[in-house]
Amino acid sequence: MWDVGWKNVGEWKVEYVTNFQIGLSRKTYNSIIMDPHYRVAIFGSARIREGDSVYRDVFTIAKALAESGFDVVTGGGPGLMHAANAGHKSVGSGTQSIGLNIRLPHEQLANPYLDIKHEFDRFSSRLDSFMALSDAVIVAPGGIGTLLELFYTWQLVQVDHVCETPIILFGKMWAGLLEWFKSEVLSRNLVSESDLRIVFHVSSVDKVIGLVRSMHEDRLENREVCSNYEKYRVDFCS
Repeated sequence: MWDVGWKNVGEWKVEYVTNFQIGLSRKTYNSIIMDPHYRVAIFGSARIREGDSVYRDVFTIAKALAESGFDVVTGGGPGLMHAANAGHKSVGSGTQSIGLNIRLPHEQLANPYLDIKHEFDRFSSRLDSFMALSDAVIVAPGGIGTLLELFYTWQLVQVDHVCETPIILFGKMWAGLLEWFKSEVLSRNLVSESDLRIVFHVSSVDKVIGLVRSMHEDRLENREVCSNYEKYRVDFCS
């Protein structure tokens, strides 16, 4: 288990890359990892299209993140990934819209709103790259791929392989999952209450944006990766 409590952001990211040998090229590594921008990963379904209210919400969230000076990292494909990258690029903020695409038998083409694109053959190295790049994670509605990204992030935080990267579950669909976790998993002592404390369920676009901005402001003040996030629940969580 890593002793991560004392590390600043740059030190922790470099150590993560060193330990896990993520699948980024040297050029991409230099362009992204060593850049001090605050980055937010947005996970979500590839099947939700323009015109859907969730697509519009994710577009709005990503646009606000760009206006705040934050980079956005997605899977680089269609659906809500497209919404996030398009929303982010709709603002001339000088920040980076990053896509980590995956090669699939049914070709997943990269969307056209990427400043930096990298393609992966394996989900494992792609997931580790998400973790190395991201300071916070927003999980929008999605299916098996989105659940994989959610639980991989959650697992790494639980075992201290990454620092306490906040996980924001956006949308009403996550309420049932959290209730199941409490009634079926936590009740059997298969997880600890502390495992749930870094997961925030937020249904409002404005509260998602406000929560990320608040966490970033606190990061700037103490310069540490790990923080006590309990104080955010009263103001931002459903």
